[in-house]
Amino acid sequence: MLLKIILLGVGVWLIYLFFVKYSRSMRPPPPPAPVPEEDMVRCAQCSVHLPKSESILSSGEFFCSQEHRRLRQDKSGA
Repeated sequence: MLLKIILLGVGVWLIYLFFVKYSRSMRPPPPPAPVPEEDMVRCAQCSVHLPKSESILSSGEFFCSQEHRRLRQDKSGA
């Protein structure tokens, strides 16, 4: 008699776990977190737009690479 009660309890527990797992799988996934917007700047040498965090600031001007910064300084100095 005790064995039947234990088996019944285990069966009910397994069915409960099955339904909990099934109900979780039916929920839609949460939406992805929004990407924060960032200011865009233009390279003073080639006019390419790029995020401000990826740009190089020199003498109040933004550049897309060290090479363009150097070319602009060479042009200004000559």
